[in-house]
Amino acid sequence: MLVILMENQLLEPQRVCQGCPLSDRSGQPRWRGGQLSCGHPVGKTTENLPSQYECQMGFRIANIE
Repeated sequence: MLVILMENQLLEPQRVCQGCPLSDRSGQPRWRGGQLSCGHPVGKTTENLPSQYECQMGFRIANIE
């Protein structure tokens, strides 16, 4: 499950990506084959953290399983 990381909260991508010109037709981030194609990976600080990406609009997105 993808979530948007804000300072003190987690947001559903539908709330943020809906208006993004880089989102797919359903207003979701372009997530394909375990990679965010509308952003780039951000290095993990520890192994306990989920994979994180930074979208081209500047939001941090995490893949929580």
